[in-house]
Amino acid sequence: MTAYGGAIAPELVTLAAVLEARERIGDRLRRTPTWKAESLSRVCGRTVLLKAEHLQRTGSFKPRGALNLLSSLPPDLDEVVAASAGNHAQGVALAAGLTGRHATVFMPVTASLPKVQATRDYGADVILEGDTVDDAIALAKARAELTGAAFAPPFDHPLVIAGQGTVGLEIVEDAPEAETVVVPVGGGGLISGVATALHHLAPIVRVVGVQAEGAACLLPSMEAGTARALDRVTTIADGIAIKSPSPLTLAHAQAYVDDVVTVDDDEIGRALVLLLERAKSVIEPAGAVGLAALLAGKVPGDGPALVVLSGGNVDPLLLVKLIEYGLSASGRFLRISTRVPDHPGALAELTKVIAAQDVNVLDVEHHREGAGVGVDEVEVDFTLETHDWAHGEQVLAALELRGVTVEVVR
Repeated sequence: MTAYGGAIAPELVTLAAVLEARERIGDRLRRTPTWKAESLSRVCGRTVLLKAEHLQRTGSFKPRGALNLLSSLPPDLDEVVAASAGNHAQGVALAAGLTGRHATVFMPVTASLPKVQATRDYGADVILEGDTVDDAIALAKARAELTGAAFAPPFDHPLVIAGQGTVGLEIVEDAPEAETVVVPVGGGGLISGVATALHHLAPIVRVVGVQAEGAACLLPSMEAGTARALDRVTTIADGIAIKSPSPLTLAHAQAYVDDVVTVDDDEIGRALVLLLERAKSVIEPAGAVGLAALLAGKVPGDGPALVVLSGGNVDPLLLVKLIEYGLSASGRFLRISTRVPDHPGALAELTKVIAAQDVNVLDVEHHREGAGVGVDEVEVDFTLETHDWAHGEQVLAALELRGVTVEVVR
């Protein structure tokens, strides 16, 4: 151990540990594909490669670390406890089944029903208790202490980091042309493992971590030299909505990560929609932050960049909302409100102006009552499908030219 921020630093995971993890995991998990995304490369102005961890078993990278950890436990330790709102829960449940163990997973009462059911389908007992993931973690730790079960943390364990590092091994072998590797960051387990592998096997490759703006705990922790906890987190990327890295993951980031950037929810939404349209990939918001950073020009350099798509587990009902959110953030939806005289033909004249701008009308609502609506007028709300922000501005300009007062509804 070495001095670290005035304290004793955790030992870093070694390359040997990552290589051992690959042997330990064996062929029980998938080697996920890597490919060049031609259309995304054109949009970003640089070669973009995608590492498809959303195609891993359970739909995320999480089983790698969980299986490495559980495969290392004493044979007579057959009970495992974990806590998660989604991906880690499924990863532990799968790993428990593969190693002949039983898993009990605490999930907050707010966890989505599809994720709860998926965790149960992998063989775990699910206990819905606590309002937040932090509550669930506290309950899981208490259960482990009471029963003697092993607690499987989501990122704060050397064996978990080593397991996630197998992603880095595959990147080195499958994408030797990559000059930059872009990795989503929540608690830091994935980037710690990936950066460890790259540091030892491809040290010239830059590693860039990406956090959601509303949950950006790693960079201030790196700057302070000690793990700093956020008071609150708020982002559509719930899979990386973590208040603080651990001392262990922070130590790896300090040693091996070249840069950390943040993206806001609008940028995440745009990336999510683009991945659906161009890469034909259903990616959860947390898994899309790497591409969001590339699209926003926040990743330094112009050489080939590999983006780790860390997961694709998203509730179908939420996906509908996220697509709409992403389309709005991309300027593909334009919602406007206006008032027209309450007489025949007024609405038709207005729709003619809109139609002339090559706009598709998705929805129209009429309101004859409400605050500020006169007795001789009607409030009309339109939801329009536009090509981009510039097209939306063209529509607004055309309406203004015709003397129509419009309010854009956000």
